[in-house]
Amino acid sequence: MKRLVYAVVSLLLLSLTVKADDKVSAEEFVKCKLDSAFAVLQNDDLQQEAKKKAVVDIVTPMFDFELMAKLSLGKKYWPDLTDQNKEKFTELFVKRLRTSYLDKLTLYTDERVTFESPVQVKSKIHVPTYLVSKEKKISMLYKLYKSKNTWKIYDVEIQGVSIIRSYRAQFTAILENGTADDLFLKMEESVAD
Repeated sequence: MKRLVYAVVSLLLLSLTVKADDKVSAEEFVKCKLDSAFAVLQNDDLQQEAKKKAVVDIVTPMFDFELMAKLSLGKKYWPDLTDQNKEKFTELFVKRLRTSYLDKLTLYTDERVTFESPVQVKSKIHVPTYLVSKEKKISMLYKLYKSKNTWKIYDVEIQGVSIIRSYRAQFTAILENGTADDLFLKMEESVAD
């Protein structure tokens, strides 16, 4: 009986250690990538287009764009799309999200990023950060899950507003009164701007 109790306690302690390690690992992942992106943005030797390309190369692997696309349509609309339309939607969604994220990142001047303790939410990790400048402090919450050997971001909250929920509200408004083609047209227009 003592061995059984010891085994159960050992497993519980091991799982707590793994969860703590996950939080540290997820935070380090976000820190490392953001530090790299901001170092590129501060590099005065690079032209703006070179900066954008370098930042895209750094941040693209951080995100699970396909999952984000699926989540942004939700269970109501995603299953009804054909495979071809799912692919088209995902491609447009990725372009739109990259453009939006890059536009926000390239506004970076002298801000610094501060981190709060990561939070375990079921099997996911949330990494709270702040973009701090002289005039303001913007909260950003990166939501991650573990994928094979790395972490993947599946949502970001900016000032408490989820990117996924925000896009879902926009897409739902279009799809309630229109078709997938109407949605694609609106998305193409937003990427072309």
